[in-house]
Amino acid sequence: MAGAARVVLLGPPGAGKGTQAKLLQDEFGAAQISTGDILRKAVAEQTPLGKQASGFISSGALVPDSLIVNLVAERLKEKDCAKGFLFDGFPRTIPQAESLDGILKKAGLDLNCVLSVQVPQNIIVERLAGRRTCRKCGAMFHVAFNAPKLDGVCDSCGGELYQRDDDKEQTIAHRLQVYDTQTAPLVNYYRARGLLREIDGVGEIDQIRARVIEALGDLVR
Repeated sequence: MAGAARVVLLGPPGAGKGTQAKLLQDEFGAAQISTGDILRKAVAEQTPLGKQASGFISSGALVPDSLIVNLVAERLKEKDCAKGFLFDGFPRTIPQAESLDGILKKAGLDLNCVLSVQVPQNIIVERLAGRRTCRKCGAMFHVAFNAPKLDGVCDSCGGELYQRDDDKEQTIAHRLQVYDTQTAPLVNYYRARGLLREIDGVGEIDQIRARVIEALGDLVR
C-alpha cells in the first residue's frame, strides 16, 4: 500500500461493506473499524465508555452520537490504525461525519477516500431476507448463495440456523428507509469534498473486490 489508506465505506444494509472491509483488512493491513464491534468490545471489557454504553443498551435506548464518537476516537489511538483504517457503518449521519472530521483533524489526519457501494433495493432485500444465522456459533449462511449442507443446521457446529428479526422483510424495509433518511445524505456530503468514489456492488464477492481496489487506485498500489 502506498501510504496508509483512511477510508469510509458507505452503502445500505446488505451492500457488502463488512465483507469488503474484511478483505481489504486481510490484504493490506488496514484496521477494519465497525462501531458495532467497538461497542461490543467496550461493553465486554467494561471500559469507562463501555459502562456508559451498557446503560443505554440495557434500557433499549439508542447509544448517543457523542458516546459513539468518543469510542471511535479511542479506537483510532490503537496501534493497528497506524497502517490505515476502513470505517464500516460509521459515520451514519452528517453530524457523525462532522465529528469524525474533527477527530481526524485533531490527530493531524484526514480521510483520503469514501467508497459508496451501490446496490438496488430488490437485491438488498434478497440478500438480507435469505440470511440465516447459527444460534450457537454465529456463523452466517444464505438460502440461495451459501446454503448449509443440511437445511436449518450449521455446517460448522451443528447448531440451529434462524432468521434474525432484522433480516425479515418488514424490518428490512424500515432499515432501508432509515438509511435513505439519515445516511444517504452523506453521499452528497463527501461528493462535495471531492472524496467520493462510487462502485457497483452487484456480482460475485471477488468481482466487487476488484472494483473496490480499482476505485481506491494509488491508495493500494
